[in-house]
Amino acid sequence: MNIKNYNIRLEKETEQREVENLVRESFWNVYRPGCLEHYVLHTLRKNKDFVKELNFVMEQDGKIIGQNVFVRGFIKADKRQDIPVLAMGPICISPSLQRQGYGKILLDYSLEKATNLGFGAVCFEGNIAFYGKSGFSFAKNFGLRYHDLPEGADSSFFLCKELITGYLDGKTGEYAPPCGYLVDEKEAEKFDSTFPPKQKLKLPGQLF
Repeated sequence: MNIKNYNIRLEKETEQREVENLVRESFWNVYRPGCLEHYVLHTLRKNKDFVKELNFVMEQDGKIIGQNVFVRGFIKADKRQDIPVLAMGPICISPSLQRQGYGKILLDYSLEKATNLGFGAVCFEGNIAFYGKSGFSFAKNFGLRYHDLPEGADSSFFLCKELITGYLDGKTGEYAPPCGYLVDEKEAEKFDSTFPPKQKLKLPGQLF
């Protein structure tokens, strides 16, 4: 593995379109024919809960190869007041550099910066095989439930990581992704039409 010449920093406003195109390339035909993630990012930047201090890009030799963002959310607690947490993503690495270690470097850097800002925990939908390497656990181990998921249904996609040890001790509740992640698919189609055409394919393993 030859990881070198990389830098992680905050995204510049002039780079937004380039980053959106990177996200589009990274998620295209992965979870559905085409993708929504580049439009999600586009709308999240305007959301009041978007954390500008955690809007990162990863570059190598002057070219942006990865990105990650965070949004303020909360757990609707079973007792007392709601519990502030962070939601994360989209996070991606350029397709040509995936599975080479760059993603974990970017993820760990991002989580460290979130910790330094005083955030207590991160909730996220992802694969434990990858995110577990950076300290994420199944959210159910913290007593957390995913919004509208029937009791007994598979919740292995719902992950959580404490940034402050003990932050979730004695706390249980339900998590729903911040509303900024919910987008109008028709508007997403309009937005996507402003990028170079790409073929949408229905592939095995897609979720939608």
